Amino acid sequence: MAEVNPFSLSGTQYSQHWPSLISPDYWLNQGFIFATGQPKSAWRWNPGTTFLSTQRGVLSGVVIYLAMVFGGQIIMKKVPKPIRLKRITQAHNLLLTIISGFLLLAFMEQCLPAWRDKGFFYTICGSESWTQSMEVIYYLNYLTKWLEFVDTALLVLKKKKLEFLHYYHHSLTMVLCFEELLGRVSVAWIICSINLLVHVIMYYYYFLASCGKRVWWKEIVTTLQIVQFVVDLGLCYFCLYTHITFHAVVPLPSIGADCRGTRLAAYYGCVLLSSYLLLFVQFFIKTYIKGEKGGHLGFRAMNYDDLKSKKVAEKVEKTE
Repeated sequence: MAEVNPFSLSGTQYSQHWPSLISPDYWLNQGFIFATGQPKSAWRWNPGTTFLSTQRGVLSGVVIYLAMVFGGQIIMKKVPKPIRLKRITQAHNLLLTIISGFLLLAFMEQCLPAWRDKGFFYTICGSESWTQSMEVIYYLNYLTKWLEFVDTALLVLKKKKLEFLHYYHHSLTMVLCFEELLGRVSVAWIICSINLLVHVIMYYYYFLASCGKRVWWKEIVTTLQIVQFVVDLGLCYFCLYTHITFHAVVPLPSIGADCRGTRLAAYYGCVLLSSYLLLFVQFFIKTYIKGEKGGHLGFRAMNYDDLKSKKVAEKVEKTE
């Protein structure tokens, strides 16, 4: 029976912590009921059964994605003019802005009460902090990484130059989210949350740019991406060290507690995020400090042809 008062918490699911009107958990539950006829609590992540839950499927996705990048560029060289899908680009950017914001709020609804009641360490390392409700959000976040492949397809059609950072980041982040699901890495919630916050800002910037708006805070997005990886790495290395020292045969300085998650997922996350930090710092120096012509925001082309103005053209001429 529907709640009479949408601001009341009476009669809500065990995983709902906010009033129904503003609760991502409530709306996710309604979505599951509408799509499957069952509540969200009935869903389970089953590797090998759940959609896109096999290592073969993930590897195939990466291969197909890279084939799209390089094969698409070869094909588009033979096409006289770029294919500009302005409306689709706008819709894609706006959709990812909304999805990222919704999933960020979903993480906050689940994690902030746990942080308040049991402490921050519990949320990033506790064995019971990986709940079914959290797993649903992790899985949806993982699916968005497949959706972000559309970014690349749109750029290929526009004949935009793709930097190594672009397809490296897109393909391997999808793999990272998959490994976090397999490894049940508790600290992943804060890594995902920071990433979603950055994506809300970033995709909203792309949406404004695709609508012809000139935005002054483009450099801030790249700066936030770098800060994101610094924070991520600090947490990842802390959790990995905590896990290793807890299980070490030789006594090492330790806090005396374990951190949930497999070592494979932890090693992969630490190595990958370290490489991201180096590549984004390199990009920042090349684009904003050295001021190389043709630089683009983060890992995606920043300007669209239809946004070029006389002022921008004059600036380009000076750099040549």
